[in-house]
Amino acid sequence: MDREPIVRSFGPGGGGDRPDRPRRDPLTGTLADRISALLGTEVRRAARAGSSHDWTLSYAELADGTRLFVKSLSRGSEPTGVLLAEARGLEWLGRCFGSPVIQPLGWDERLLVLPLVEQREPTPAAAERLGRQLAGTHLTGADSFGADWPGYVGPLPLDNTPARHWPRFYAEQRLRPYLRRALDQGALTPTDARAVEKVVDSVEDLAGEPEPPARIHGDLWSGNVLWRERDAVLIDPAAHGGHREADLAMLALFGLPYLDRVRDAYNEVAPLSSGWRGRVALHQLHPLLVHVCLFGAAYRTTALEAARTALRTS
Repeated sequence: MDREPIVRSFGPGGGGDRPDRPRRDPLTGTLADRISALLGTEVRRAARAGSSHDWTLSYAELADGTRLFVKSLSRGSEPTGVLLAEARGLEWLGRCFGSPVIQPLGWDERLLVLPLVEQREPTPAAAERLGRQLAGTHLTGADSFGADWPGYVGPLPLDNTPARHWPRFYAEQRLRPYLRRALDQGALTPTDARAVEKVVDSVEDLAGEPEPPARIHGDLWSGNVLWRERDAVLIDPAAHGGHREADLAMLALFGLPYLDRVRDAYNEVAPLSSGWRGRVALHQLHPLLVHVCLFGAAYRTTALEAARTALRTS
């Protein structure tokens, strides 16, 4: 039985769910037609800009000149829930006062429509503002570790089953599944796996003082930070209730301009717990295992070094 398409729209005209507008099949028409039907307003043009993982990236323009950024799944692919997970995560993060996260204009199982961000060079002032906003987002908190929707990190499923105990959540729902996948793919050897398993078995001892669930972005590498003239916008989350040190550790993983300014401003609002520097490698191990699964053995050495560092600093 075909499922009723899931549709949510906040776009100009807000016509995604209007009873006087006939619901269109999300697989028919041009991309511009499909976006128009989703947002309930005329889209003048849409053009493909590239691809990322299993989805297509496009630019679109409304009749009034407003520019959009669109993620879409191909007509021949079966929806996995990845775009729904991203949209729900953006919406959830956006409920925080002063959230730096971009807000979706509309979505369904095959389309996610976002405002187009006009990017600028990063500045110290924008970095400091990001640090304060990120702290506020984290402090908003979550009901539990995990989330009440199925998660994705990139194209890979992310187990968001709610949990109360962070070390166990991190070990069993963030580290072990990707270690197993990397082994099955041959990107890690059994000897490699033993080094990571030592961390998995020791998370309780490595975790530091218990903290309540924070409302985290979950995939906060530097490429998901878009700088504007006075601030920054965060995109592409794997949002869930997690440990707040995870977002900061990931910002450091591939380098972020003015990271010290971000961290100092963050600490003014929400001081990090004692020993946080020694836990950076622990929090970086999850995204590194994800990278091993996605890109193969190119990330093997970095992941194993993170595992060894996490154990040395315990």
